[in-house]
Amino acid sequence: MAVWMVRAGAHGEQEAIALENGVAVIDWRDLPDLSGVKTREELAALCRKTYPDASDKQIANWVGKVWAFRDRIKKDDLVVLPLHTRAALAIGRATGSYQYRADLPEGARHTRPTKWLRTDIPRNALGQDLLYSLGALGTVCQIQRNNAEERVRAVLAGKPDPGKTIKPTPDEEDFDLEQYARDQIVAYIGHRFRGHDLARLVDALLQAQGYRTQASPPGADGGVDIIAGAGSMGFDAPRLCVQVKSSDAPVDVSVLRELQGVMKGFGAQQGLLVAWGGFKGSVTTEARRLYFEIRLWDSAELVNGLLNNYERLPAEVQAELPLQRLWAMVPQEQVEV
Repeated sequence: MAVWMVRAGAHGEQEAIALENGVAVIDWRDLPDLSGVKTREELAALCRKTYPDASDKQIANWVGKVWAFRDRIKKDDLVVLPLHTRAALAIGRATGSYQYRADLPEGARHTRPTKWLRTDIPRNALGQDLLYSLGALGTVCQIQRNNAEERVRAVLAGKPDPGKTIKPTPDEEDFDLEQYARDQIVAYIGHRFRGHDLARLVDALLQAQGYRTQASPPGADGGVDIIAGAGSMGFDAPRLCVQVKSSDAPVDVSVLRELQGVMKGFGAQQGLLVAWGGFKGSVTTEARRLYFEIRLWDSAELVNGLLNNYERLPAEVQAELPLQRLWAMVPQEQVEV
């Protein structure tokens, strides 16, 4: 059996459709039903007809990915879907062959039936070397390095990644440099800002965003790590109660409900729940109902906030978290359709 990374759109546009309908999907919306395509050569001819302005290199790149999805993924192979909506991975098992689903929205009709086994695995549960592979720019790729299948199955079973200490080794495969850099930042913060230090980092970010804050000292916090308010003295709305969980495991809905209760005691209109290990599905479901009351930050949301406000962070925090901005062009042949 093999492990495959299959994205649900370049920016996760089809994630909800994939998870709700029990399928892995790729876009390529201009391609028709591929059920009758028997060889890579037929697929290449179809791609050239569909995309006449594409270069030979682009066509070859696209054919490799679409053919892998159409033909190389086998029943019972593991499918990993990196989620864009949160810092988590969905892992499933392929249960059937390629199907063209005309009943699904445009952009999600090329499918493989997939039983999603878990949808809340934190990205940082896997070692940096496997995250490097999952950062491939393409929509579909096989993850083969460093006993990938054994390690993914261990994490799927709730065990630690047995190869998490393996260092990533750059190679010739294309990969998402931005995501790779973010994964490195997440790994560094996870190591450097543990326990109360993570609350200290969140406190610094809130101050950079213009809040006046008061942080609880280390130890028992009574269900709130930070209280924050707007205005020069922090008296103005919005007034926040903030709970910070530094564990690598996803938190359950009881933590959300505890924060909701604490908010009333502090007279806060809004709450912020920061969970480094992410959230179980029950939390995100209930948080939808509380959209105008409570926000959720996982590691990805926290890193986004830090990057957007880095220049306004205190100098001592910047010294603890040394970052620099880098922009790079995406190779044209990797731009998918």
